[in-house]
Amino acid sequence: MRRVPLPLVLVAGALLLLTSCGLGRADDGDEGRMPGAPTGVTAQAGSATTVHVMWNAVPSGSGIHAYEVYRGGRKAAEVPGTERMVDVVGLEPSTAYAFTVRARDTSGRLGPPSRAARARTPARVAADRSAPTRPGAPTGRPVGSRAVRLTWGASRDDRGVVSYDISQGGVRVHSVGGDRTAAVVSGLRPGIRYVFTVRARDAADNLSPASAPVRLTTPGGDDGRATAPTGFTAATHRADGAYYLDLAWDPPDTDGVITEYAIRLDGTTATSLEWGGTPPRGRARYSFYLGRAAGEEHRVRLRARLPDGTWGGWSAERAVTTGR
Repeated sequence: MRRVPLPLVLVAGALLLLTSCGLGRADDGDEGRMPGAPTGVTAQAGSATTVHVMWNAVPSGSGIHAYEVYRGGRKAAEVPGTERMVDVVGLEPSTAYAFTVRARDTSGRLGPPSRAARARTPARVAADRSAPTRPGAPTGRPVGSRAVRLTWGASRDDRGVVSYDISQGGVRVHSVGGDRTAAVVSGLRPGIRYVFTVRARDAADNLSPASAPVRLTTPGGDDGRATAPTGFTAATHRADGAYYLDLAWDPPDTDGVITEYAIRLDGTTATSLEWGGTPPRGRARYSFYLGRAAGEEHRVRLRARLPDGTWGGWSAERAVTTGR
């Protein structure tokens, strides 16, 4: 068996940026490098005058001190590096906005801006003082040792629910659109008991009463299966006298956008890949060059960098042989 270089390719219409690395390098930060651009940035109107912006954590060897959120070219908010969301307030109703996020490390270096996330605030509802009804009692289950999945009953409002806020211990930790009644809350710690509640918000910023609490305990440890890509398949094909490895998988269940994966080939972390644009929805596919020799055996698996900046579990390992 032999290792082969992995070239730049196009997959599902999205540009993949490939970085070669040695064994374990995909896990390590680089203290001498400035922070990268945050990925997975989303923007969701929270009311007629607010937009909720979320993003994935930026890995950094020296640590992230803060995230700066920009509305157009103007800085609109700043949060500590431990947080991955913020409400941008004081906006105009019925207006389209574009938001970008930049990370600043503990050395004061400011990374490049993320791709823009766009949102439009709804129209202001005149003289609306009626809050949405209390959300139905939430239920939940752990998703590995660092996340939980919550579901709840929809609230009612005479003008419509714009968003739902999820709080943990009285502090809001997540927000989803008003058409959603489920969320995955990540960034938790193993072996900890958590209490979550849900509140609905309308376009006039009226908040419903908090739902009944749901109490969940994350496992003290896990084998990674809950955060691993599923449905992983591997096959080879021949084209122009060379063999290529064809991978397909379903991303882990998470509310954040997964843009980066590490691929382990023949027991070595061969490469990390990152979508430079919007990742494909649903099942992902990726192919790369293996070589020209028939009869070579290879073992492959992959894992995702989760929205909280940590690596998820490895997928099942698959074996392939070129020319078969």
